Amino acid sequence: MDATFFAALFGIIWVDLLLSGDNAIVIAMVSRQLPKEQQRKVIVFGTAAAVGLRIGLAFIATWLMSIYGLSIAAGLYLLYVAISLLTHGDDVTDEKKAATTFWGAVAMITLADVGMSLDNILAIAALAHGHMVLLALGVLISIPMVIAFSVGISAMIERFPVLKWFGAAVLGWAAGGIIAGDPLLKLMSGYNEHLGHILAGAVGVLIVLGTAWVTKTWGKAEEDDYYERYF
Repeated sequence: MDATFFAALFGIIWVDLLLSGDNAIVIAMVSRQLPKEQQRKVIVFGTAAAVGLRIGLAFIATWLMSIYGLSIAAGLYLLYVAISLLTHGDDVTDEKKAATTFWGAVAMITLADVGMSLDNILAIAALAHGHMVLLALGVLISIPMVIAFSVGISAMIERFPVLKWFGAAVLGWAAGGIIAGDPLLKLMSGYNEHLGHILAGAVGVLIVLGTAWVTKTWGKAEEDDYYERYF
């Protein structure tokens, strides 16, 4: 091991952490759908599963990024996750949260994380220069930091529930950018990539917040109407 090895290792850890901010938000928000005693456990399991899959996918990173429609599917799934996390409700009790299965939450974290990490995977694969042991080591070292970040975000959302909307907006922005980066859209439209990412991100935010607001407002109106009619 020489200075070049450690420089590349530091670069992989740094890039992985920089690009994992959105991932930490989705991990924190999904974990809140479970009873409190299971939240930290699902953060650890979900992060470990996602990172393991991320390392495996790094072997075929360039090929993955060239698949038409893959980024679109990943972005649409992330939009679904963001909306469902918002519409779940802030007043859900631990008894109701128990209906959300532990492994279901782990699966949601894993799929959302991988969907958001396509650019991350390509970046760290490039930094590793084909040295997969170096890549795996760098990503594994970053795990405790991502877990700590996720736990911190979860605690902040617990204290300030309005941050749940901000977190969902960030996920909507990320989803829009992922969709805009799909090679199929680039081939069909030939749009300005930077402007396309900004516009798609803004649309993603509007879709997430708008859909969640309409769903929650409509659901509340139906509930009030039910009580007025029968009680």
